[in-house]
Amino acid sequence: MSELRRDPIGGRWVIVNTDEPMAPQDYEHDAPRSGKATPCPFCYGNEAQTPPEIIAQRDAATAPNSPGWQVRVVANKFPALQIEGMLERRGLGIYDLSNGIGAHEVVIETPYHDKDFSDLTVTELTSVLHFYCQRTLDLEKDRRFKYIMIFKNYGASAGASLEHPHTQIIALPMVPKSVKEEILGAHSYFEYRERCIFCDMIRQELQEKERIIMDNRNFLAFCPFVSRFPFEIWVMPKKHTSYFCQTPYEELPDLAEILRGIITKVKRVFGDTAYNFIIHTAPSNSDGANIESYHWHLEFLPKLTRVAGFEWGTGFYIVPTPPEVAAKYLRDAPVE
Repeated sequence: MSELRRDPIGGRWVIVNTDEPMAPQDYEHDAPRSGKATPCPFCYGNEAQTPPEIIAQRDAATAPNSPGWQVRVVANKFPALQIEGMLERRGLGIYDLSNGIGAHEVVIETPYHDKDFSDLTVTELTSVLHFYCQRTLDLEKDRRFKYIMIFKNYGASAGASLEHPHTQIIALPMVPKSVKEEILGAHSYFEYRERCIFCDMIRQELQEKERIIMDNRNFLAFCPFVSRFPFEIWVMPKKHTSYFCQTPYEELPDLAEILRGIITKVKRVFGDTAYNFIIHTAPSNSDGANIESYHWHLEFLPKLTRVAGFEWGTGFYIVPTPPEVAAKYLRDAPVE
């Protein structure tokens, strides 16, 4: 018999196949990289094909928007939201609307077209993570922005329109519903138990050990007990921190090591499969209400199954491989 499991943060239920778990070879997944068939605007030497760089890590003797860079941030050429203008919130009968104000940036993680996080060194990844924080802190100075979303799409089925390694940052003028639900769920748990739900998760995972994939001094990577997707991974700081950008710079190498490790392990098990990751952090420019009980984390989602009618209709997710089984496959996969 399968199990129904309830997420203690948002209250979501999932159905976990514990009787006949699917093994990695049972999944069909896309191989996202087709090779560099057309000129890539993110590649070294093509800097003129992108909007002007906002910030870059580059050799001292090189000029902006020229070769000589290691990490580069530019505005998205086709932004989901525009930074110019006013929100102008208004009503249209029973509906609420506003202008599409925000910011949309791209972090080009490396000059090399065919590299992914798993191919970069810890030092290179630390620079990328530091740029996430730098851009977030700068965007937060704009009081119109209430939430900064950092996410990566890798592979066509994960939504990547360009193969070159990159991450996107979108500043939103409101807090997304899913983030509000997490914050409220965490606050409700905190009011009842006077403890952080995420810190309690970390303690339980460290005690039970069966869902842990990797951990080091500052971070823990595990398959959550109430996974929504097969081989879903959460990465959490062991120290309670509400905002991603409050992570001290000296701890970023530990995060880089964990990220590099889990992506390497996923690729050892599934090959070059598509994935998304999203950084869940506390809102920007908020009044601070309920934020102290929130704990930032990163959610890593391999694209192994599709959300279909049952999931859309009920909000339940069907997980063919229990997280305990998934974690063992990933834990046993070599990093090097």
